Amino acid sequence: MHERDMMMGGAQRISRLVSGGALAALLAGCTGTIGGESAVVPPPPLTAPITQPPPRDQADLQILFWNDDQRSKRFRAMEQWFAGHEVPAARTPRILPKGAPLSPALQADLKALIKDTNAAGIMVLVDGRVRYESYALGLGPKDRWTSFSVAKSFTSTLLGAAIKDGFIASLDDPVTQYIPDLAGSAYEGVSVRQLATMTSGVAWNENYTDPNSDVAQMARFVIDHGPDAVVAQMKALPREAPAGEKWVYKTGETNLIGVLVENAVGMPLAEYARAKIVEPAGFAGGMFWMVDPRGGNIGGCCLSLRLSDYARMGQFA
Repeated sequence: MHERDMMMGGAQRISRLVSGGALAALLAGCTGTIGGESAVVPPPPLTAPITQPPPRDQADLQILFWNDDQRSKRFRAMEQWFAGHEVPAARTPRILPKGAPLSPALQADLKALIKDTNAAGIMVLVDGRVRYESYALGLGPKDRWTSFSVAKSFTSTLLGAAIKDGFIASLDDPVTQYIPDLAGSAYEGVSVRQLATMTSGVAWNENYTDPNSDVAQMARFVIDHGPDAVVAQMKALPREAPAGEKWVYKTGETNLIGVLVENAVGMPLAEYARAKIVEPAGFAGGMFWMVDPRGGNIGGCCLSLRLSDYARMGQFA
């Protein structure tokens, strides 16, 4: 297959998934892997676990309803709007070597893709080498951009790390073994595997335009329950199907995975990410991971990285 056809086939699939976001596109047979990794010495604990933004009007924090201009400015600086963990760059950043530039025709297609999808950036790696890099919406190489649900891949990676490190014995363990407060709820009998794959059978409404949806009600639970909001909300949900039989996209369940990992490893999600992702992947910039207004983790959303560090994560994973 011609290189251009391979690249644009991947780009077309990605364009359906990305709007207004930074994209590290590992396209065209990107098979580069990170080999020969030596054991990473865990970094010291975070010295400033949670940073606080300036006071804001609550109406100005309704992130789902920001207009395009607000998004292009605020998605580059989420730490100025929300509290979160600041994780420093890796002590030894990984070099992303330059490769041969893509053809002019393919570069033109990617420029059009950025415009058509309202994306903030695209980086193309082939066999671990950067062959294309472009930015829009005011983003630059050293700026960060919010991940939204790409954070779910980070949280699931940390789940895998916790299993490898022996903090979690098996994906088939019951969720209640690690989150005892879910005992007696619809999550009784649900396995870690079913929670991680969103097949718990517990009902959930992820409609972002419905103010009464479960995802929209997260803020109310934070106000009422503080750092325990995730568990409080999820334990109140009813069952709609037997565990393992129905898949439903649920940000709340990845938030629960974040709680589960934190309980298992005994440290904040962002701190574990520093040891298991940021350092071994060699992030060149710092990582910001948003927390809810009472300090609880948001495993299903909202970390911020440079475009090149999203690419480093792709290479690392």
